[in-house]
Amino acid sequence: MTIKDIARLAGCSVGTVSRVLNNHPDVSEAMRKKVMEVVEEQGFQPNTNARHLKMQASSAVALVVKGTSNMLFADLVERTQAMLVGSGEETVVCYLDEDADEVAYAVQLCRERRPKGILFLGGDLENFARGFGQLELPCVLLTNSARELGFPNLSSLTTDDTEAAAQAIEYLLSQGHTRIGILGGSAHISSQIGYSRLQGGLQSLRRHKVEFDLERQYEPCRYSLSEGYAAAQRLLSRCPDLTAVFALSDVMAIGVMRALQDMGRTVPGDVSLMGYDGIAMARYCVPRLATICQDTGRMARRGGEMLLHRIYSQRPAAHELVPFQLIRGESVRPVFPDTERLL
Repeated sequence: MTIKDIARLAGCSVGTVSRVLNNHPDVSEAMRKKVMEVVEEQGFQPNTNARHLKMQASSAVALVVKGTSNMLFADLVERTQAMLVGSGEETVVCYLDEDADEVAYAVQLCRERRPKGILFLGGDLENFARGFGQLELPCVLLTNSARELGFPNLSSLTTDDTEAAAQAIEYLLSQGHTRIGILGGSAHISSQIGYSRLQGGLQSLRRHKVEFDLERQYEPCRYSLSEGYAAAQRLLSRCPDLTAVFALSDVMAIGVMRALQDMGRTVPGDVSLMGYDGIAMARYCVPRLATICQDTGRMARRGGEMLLHRIYSQRPAAHELVPFQLIRGESVRPVFPDTERLL
């Protein structure tokens, strides 16, 4: 009886069985129960000696990716991995669900694989505040700022999400839009980047004294095409008079674009659309998506450099802001001829 046999009997992948046996947190309770029932029925005994040797030999840099549908992270993984491999480092990439506790996973990973450093792509600061003290190896967090946490072994790079989102709304206002919907993230979890983006948008609206009903004009959702699609249907059904939607990620925005089409509405003819991230797909949509473009090349390069500097020369933790650019695209149109009237 091998791990492949257990996977076949449980109806899952070998990787899932491995995560269950190694007590990783990123497995559903239903699947964990199913795998363990098969293990007990078959009397399976893992080869702990081989596992121990594998752990001892492992010294790669780990990339812990929060979310499986975020195309920005896919770009960051590719760029960061290329930089690290080019520097002679082995890498291992670990994908987690958007709602998983990435720090708890990293703690377990360190017990089993002993990486020399960890790059977190995305992260909830509450998880870091609660559990990061258990980690002593060099770490870097990309796309969220860990400055306020004060851990000496945790650096971070991020875009100024509040300011960038404010500029996105400023652009929509400059085109005459005052009935604007915002979609994505959560209005209540302040430790996540979606909250910072939402707050930036709201600050801009307040600055221009534009009314915004958070209960009606905001719709939370996860970072995926399907979630953006479903959220857009809820938002536009509730507020059919909106002239523009700001989605807090490009992935969501592309889902919104499809939802509007299926609802018989066009972009930007009926509804203008603004995204956030600047993923490659945004440049090939029809119409091309207006968005906030994050500098993923710089983020990946500096993230890798900061981690390697910490590993090999014990440099102190650093925290940097990465510049962004507003891309006007084709998905936003003015709702009056004089686009300078509002600002």
